[in-house]
Amino acid sequence: MPGWPRWSRSSRIATAADVADLRRLALRRAPRMVFDYVDGAAEGELAMSRSREAFARVEFRPRVLRDVSAVSTEVEILGRRVTMPVVLGPTGFTRMMHRVGEPGVARAAASAGVPYTLSTMGTTTAAGVAAAAPGGWNWFQLYVVRDRARNLETLSMARQAGMDVLVLTVDVPVAGARLRDVRHGLTIPPTLRWRSLLQAALRPAWWFDHLTGEPLRFATMDDAPPDIAGLTNLMFDPSVTVRDLEWIRSAWDGRLLVKGVQRVDDAQQLAAVGVDGIVVSNHGGRQLDRAVTPLELLPHVVEAVGDRTEVFMDGGVRTGADVAAAVALGARACFVGRVYLYGLMAGGEPGVRRVLELLRAELVRTLQLLGVTGVDGLGPDLVRLR
Repeated sequence: MPGWPRWSRSSRIATAADVADLRRLALRRAPRMVFDYVDGAAEGELAMSRSREAFARVEFRPRVLRDVSAVSTEVEILGRRVTMPVVLGPTGFTRMMHRVGEPGVARAAASAGVPYTLSTMGTTTAAGVAAAAPGGWNWFQLYVVRDRARNLETLSMARQAGMDVLVLTVDVPVAGARLRDVRHGLTIPPTLRWRSLLQAALRPAWWFDHLTGEPLRFATMDDAPPDIAGLTNLMFDPSVTVRDLEWIRSAWDGRLLVKGVQRVDDAQQLAAVGVDGIVVSNHGGRQLDRAVTPLELLPHVVEAVGDRTEVFMDGGVRTGADVAAAVALGARACFVGRVYLYGLMAGGEPGVRRVLELLRAELVRTLQLLGVTGVDGLGPDLVRLR
């Protein structure tokens, strides 16, 4: 029966115990080349694995005999209260994971009360995201491309769509070597070669969505090369320096975060020029392999600049307990990417909603077990890295 697999998948999503369950469902629904685009990283994938291993070394030091019958996960980010210290980070080619793409993710974020960040490499326009989630806090992420006029046009469209936070990603001067994508010969849209046709036979639900949905294209880069590395190396500008923040500021009157910071001295330089936030991130290990582990660097950046700008963390976060650990070590909030893409691949918007439900439930439980009544009670005395 046509409806039976959909009902069964929805049931499995609703009862997923953690993100690992959704990751397994995503692997069963999406073709391997699509799953590996999300799941993979650069070269030997050491930076990605070390980011996760850092969280495995977290040791909590809970307080006992505290009244934790009621706890709050709310936190203030950039002057605005959100339901938990989580930001859905920018991801490229999002409709490749599921046909609902960025609009579905934005709706899920709005429903959960957390920000969503649309990527320059997204497959939906800023106006499209704003229309899908008019009540959400929608941010925009920018890669600086060689054509500065295109940058200014992109920023104008984001601002017209009501987006008031810009996340400038600075760790992609050239493309990283994502070998899983190279081995699959991944293109945008996915090419129906013999291997793809075989995967289509094994993953009919994904291919039905892909072939019957709106054609997959870049919303702001529709003249871009189809291969990912070619797009990055042709269009992105490797000459960008901190001085370029001046013209970005002149074109953007909202808040400005800089994502991809991997050194304390770079963080200090950015704080000195007055950015509103810094995201300690190694791009999920997808650019430079063996890059710094964000969770290990985080306390040092917070110590250096945390009194001058807000510090966020990105990399390796999979659970609400991970979020609690990062906040205890000084992060204002955590960006997540792979986590919600697993949910999206597994079951579209309901999958993303389930990820956010899990993160919040895990965060609540962790706060209670730590003996604190809110996110504001998290601090370095409650956690250490073994």
